[in-house]
Amino acid sequence: MRNLIRKRKYTFSFNEAFEHVIECCSKVDYRDDDIFAWLGPDIIKAYTNLHEMGYASSVEVWDEENYLVGGLYGVTIGNCFFGESMFSFAPSASKFALVALAQAMKGNGGIIDCQYETDHLLSMGGRHIPYEEYMKIISQESR
Repeated sequence: MRNLIRKRKYTFSFNEAFEHVIECCSKVDYRDDDIFAWLGPDIIKAYTNLHEMGYASSVEVWDEENYLVGGLYGVTIGNCFFGESMFSFAPSASKFALVALAQAMKGNGGIIDCQYETDHLLSMGGRHIPYEEYMKIISQESR
């Protein structure tokens, strides 16, 4: 990821194309063809409403021609981000979005909840948080 960042192949933004990001998340890899796809029109509308109320956020990744090539979205409560979905139409674009989010949140005392522990997340500095610690962080945000 460091090499990709140094190459300045991508740029990022926050909350400039939320609806485009969630739409791409619903369609990447033909996710919308699955009869049991969870990210359908009603859920997209609900998350868009949450975004308009300030509770859902997106990170957009743009290529050198200013095309949206990756991104992620999730729910923001206080200084905690709860990831919902991500997409990538170019190599490592969604990973770039996650790094941009982590850098923006660095030092704010919150967390990025990625829902799953993966080798890739661990390689990027992610770590498993025990349930008790997780609940302590979350409860601090709900006050």
